[in-house]
Amino acid sequence: MPARDSVSGRDDAPSRAVTYWYPEHQEETPLTDLGEQQRRELGTFLRARRERTSPAEVGLPDAPRRRTPGLRREELAVLAGISPTWYTFLEQGRDVRASRQVLGALARALRLDDVERDHLFTIATEVLEPSNDLQRSADPEVTRIVDLLDPEPAYVTGPMFDLLAVNRAASTLFRGAASPERQPNLARWVFLDPAARDVLPDWSDVAKGLLARLRARAGQHTNEPAFHELVADLRQGSREADRWWPRYDVGTSRAGIKRVRREDGVEQQLTYTSFEVAERPMQTLTVYLRI
Repeated sequence: MPARDSVSGRDDAPSRAVTYWYPEHQEETPLTDLGEQQRRELGTFLRARRERTSPAEVGLPDAPRRRTPGLRREELAVLAGISPTWYTFLEQGRDVRASRQVLGALARALRLDDVERDHLFTIATEVLEPSNDLQRSADPEVTRIVDLLDPEPAYVTGPMFDLLAVNRAASTLFRGAASPERQPNLARWVFLDPAARDVLPDWSDVAKGLLARLRARAGQHTNEPAFHELVADLRQGSREADRWWPRYDVGTSRAGIKRVRREDGVEQQLTYTSFEVAERPMQTLTVYLRI
């Protein structure tokens, strides 16, 4: 029979005695062992989402003297049906394993959306060891397609937003992004190049969205030093990146509308659509069309 304990709630926590089932003793399929960096990433994500979830959102009383932002650890454990002590270990990055059933319960308790839920499962599964192959070049055939799309702006990015192929229209529109001085990188351009704020009238929204996508991608490459180096550069060089990164927003963006300002000062709206490159799913082809 599974081990259990009963804990009475405090004034502003669930008022009934609750039985917690220890997930490490349940007959469930556990995930693979995680490395230290990955466990830390998982704990950081859970804490960020816990602190962002208010008691009222999940039907709990919101006492006026709460000192903890969002839910307490024990409150989240009650909602997910797991031991508060075990959940604390999980959030602290201790060497414990969560099953898919437990991850699903946490996702439901935290009201995660589809993107956040996918991210939770991604960082809670075994990742590849660091690799020198982060797909930092595009196939010649793909580069040719990008060039043929001119005069419509188009480019190919890698998993870290390295610009792997850029046509003339995109180079002209996103001026400075494809600088030959170093490996062109869209994230570094948006956050570190002053020209980006002039090109993008809605810079804040674009930058937040890009950082959320980088967060999601970084979760798939937790042990890649290159990702950590990129994030360090962004946080060191941009106050906004440094402030937004700990919020742990994750997101995806496949299509939408973007306002841009041309070099002559004229603003225009463009629709954009992104596609995964065949046989290289970590690369993305993005095409812009005038409205």
